[in-house]
Amino acid sequence: MTARSGPRTEDVVGVGFGPSNLALAIALEESAGSGSGNPGIGMRFFERQQEFGWHRGMLMEGATMQVSFLKDLATMRNPVSAYTFVSYLKAKGRMAEFINGKTLFPLRVEFHDYLEWVAEQFTSVVSYASDITGIRPVVENGAVEYLDILARTSPDAAPTVVSRARNVVIGAGLSPRMPAGVVESDRIWHSSRLLHRAAALTRTPRTFVVVGSGQSAAEAADYLHRTFPEAEVNAVLSRYGYSVADDSPFVNGIFDPDAVGQFYSAPQDVKQTLIDYHGNTNYSVVDLDLSQELYRRVYQEKVLGTRRFNMINTARATAVEEHPGGVRVTVDSLAGDSSRVIDADVVVYATGYRPSDPLPLLGELLADCKRDGEGRLVVGRDYRVTTSDAVRCGIYLQGASTEHSHGLAAGLLSNTAVRSGEIAASILKG
Repeated sequence: MTARSGPRTEDVVGVGFGPSNLALAIALEESAGSGSGNPGIGMRFFERQQEFGWHRGMLMEGATMQVSFLKDLATMRNPVSAYTFVSYLKAKGRMAEFINGKTLFPLRVEFHDYLEWVAEQFTSVVSYASDITGIRPVVENGAVEYLDILARTSPDAAPTVVSRARNVVIGAGLSPRMPAGVVESDRIWHSSRLLHRAAALTRTPRTFVVVGSGQSAAEAADYLHRTFPEAEVNAVLSRYGYSVADDSPFVNGIFDPDAVGQFYSAPQDVKQTLIDYHGNTNYSVVDLDLSQELYRRVYQEKVLGTRRFNMINTARATAVEEHPGGVRVTVDSLAGDSSRVIDADVVVYATGYRPSDPLPLLGELLADCKRDGEGRLVVGRDYRVTTSDAVRCGIYLQGASTEHSHGLAAGLLSNTAVRSGEIAASILKG
């Protein structure tokens, strides 16, 4: 622990600058900026990427959002915000055309452009290419009054203190999940890098394998099948087929702001039951339209005798061996009655993401942070980590690392505006 001396102190430092902390920047500006009636607030955000980006590797042409444009960075907290999707449409001169399209679900590339449009307006408070490596307590009179933020600004540089904070909000996002023992390479990709890796191919591929059962797997298979018209695409999934996402109106209520409070106050066994019941709103499921389109494509190829899209269902890719000429994939039936080997040019793993673990960042602070029986940080309704009385500064979590306490909406766009507003209000309350 260090005594107080060093860099400028900010009221809020955000670790990561994806949609969640971008929404927080908006909420802080609108809650404590000029005209708000509250004193101004000093904020700084640090982002590992070289520039703002959100799932850039999956911005396929024609792909649409799975949530309404009204669930943007601000509308559900402040419908008259200057940072809503509607404000973006107005600024871009496309409001009438968007309305004429009669959709709640914009193109994914358009929503990404909206996010970039907002992020550009906060450039002055963001440091890109900054990899946060730790958060160190600063002690005054026996209490932790401030937090020093350590970052590595180049791969070979030693971590240095880049800011000091009264509050830190960790919104480090998600990390691609690969099966144990599988390492990414030029021929083995995670779906998050699909567009970039596909564009970098130097030879026209003949055979792809796509592993996974969810939306990203279906989108990857669809994209490869359309983009490489001479190639065979083998979709390997453990289910009988793509399960359809439940986006019915009543079930969608689990993402409403009020549902977060209900979930938070429920007993732990009820929380787990709700997650089990409604995991099919988000995990390992596919939009109905895409599922139907892929089915039509498979059937048409069967009729024409030109099959390029192969569904290998109730199966698992159990081994992958890369060699100079490609990748050999062993696929076993889950029923245990068959096994096959596919010689592919590329294997794409659409195997999801894991929440970035905040624990390694906290270092010495962990001793003062309360954890549950599974070692997870205990977080208040306002997303503030519960600490001992010795810690007087605030540590907040954004994203999927709070799903166990705040529900399925924790890591999704659905509640981002409201969640960020609640964190901002907690910080301003002091």
